[in-house]
Amino acid sequence: MGITILLVSLIIFLVLGLPICFSLGASGLLYFVFIHPEFINIIPQRIWAGTNSFTLIALPLFILAGNLMNKGGITKRIIDFSLYIVKPIRGSLGEVNVVASMIFGGISGSSVADTSAIGSVLIPQMEEKGYSTGFSAGVTVGSSTMGMIIPPSIPMLIYAMIAQESIGGLFLAGAIPGILIGLTQIVMVKVLSKKENYHHNIEHNSFGEFLKASWGGILAVLMPLFIILSISFGIATATESAGIAVLYSLILGFFVYKEMTFKDLWEAIKSTVIFSSVVMFIVGFSTIYTWILSIEQVPQSIAAFLLGLNVPRFVILIIVDLIILAIGTFVDVPAALYLLCPILLPVMAGFGVSPLQFGAMMIVGLAIGLVTPPVGMCLNAATKICGMSITKIAYHALPFIICNIIVLLLVTFWPAVSVWLPSLVFN
Repeated sequence: MGITILLVSLIIFLVLGLPICFSLGASGLLYFVFIHPEFINIIPQRIWAGTNSFTLIALPLFILAGNLMNKGGITKRIIDFSLYIVKPIRGSLGEVNVVASMIFGGISGSSVADTSAIGSVLIPQMEEKGYSTGFSAGVTVGSSTMGMIIPPSIPMLIYAMIAQESIGGLFLAGAIPGILIGLTQIVMVKVLSKKENYHHNIEHNSFGEFLKASWGGILAVLMPLFIILSISFGIATATESAGIAVLYSLILGFFVYKEMTFKDLWEAIKSTVIFSSVVMFIVGFSTIYTWILSIEQVPQSIAAFLLGLNVPRFVILIIVDLIILAIGTFVDVPAALYLLCPILLPVMAGFGVSPLQFGAMMIVGLAIGLVTPPVGMCLNAATKICGMSITKIAYHALPFIICNIIVLLLVTFWPAVSVWLPSLVFN
């Protein structure tokens, strides 16, 4: 009875268009009203306990660092730098879009921020060069999925807190899958560009321009490298690295590029506060939801059911991947992590899947949900830029989603893709 109230009410609230954080909170409240009214006075304490984490302090700092880098002119320099990276493969703006997303993903930690920053610059440029609006938007949202996979990653911070895993290890676990997604998408762009006759080689004017673009791009790449190495080798905690990233962004914006103003700083702070508040609401109410699941012993029941199935291991892994993809289609990433991790972590441990590998599976799988309707946060960001409907953008992004699915299967069935780099560094 309790689980029925919990799930049915959540579905009803989501269908009515209530934001996911409030849907979780409202359905949890209904559960306690009808099933365990004696626990209602404990709800505020549980919400506070869920958000009272030192690890979560890094979340708004990483978001702020990404916003500051965007306001400080780094996005344009990343794109200029990407133009020279794709020159050896005779690339054009389609490939630039993917490479720029790889670099920017290592700065912002957010796929939605990637779509907004890269898309606002490159989608109009691609349209001017003869690319269709659908292709331009499709490659933008498809490549933006790397934003939450390539470290630093905001969802990985949340997963690390839930699973009590090393943040540095998780960052390293996402590095190779993120790079593989970028490489496969570059191949897909070249194939589609050739088919549609979109390929117009980019000409560069002078060696001086190359040095200028390289200087701006290298300064951008240094930040994620510093974050990964400092956390992995114990030089700094995730929170300390995030604080240094904010300081580094301010120095670049105000004193190196000299494009940031105090108005830009204020806008970046406001945007950070709003986005961080949304995430913290989701974290708090998701804590209530997972508490209810534990009261009803849902994780144990599902784990026992899956472990008791008389099917090969690969079938269980495929089922888990399908569950991740299905939940990611309808539920935002932080909420999906809180819902799925307590249930699936014990199952994966029973089948010999390490928490690091499962974390990579979760992040790669849930990233796909950002470019699939009806939620599709990256789709919503792209439609504000180009004016196309989210369904049309999702259709054009389908080839790039296939690239993500291929990498998800690699992560699932070939553990070395995610765990080799962490084991190399930590051993």
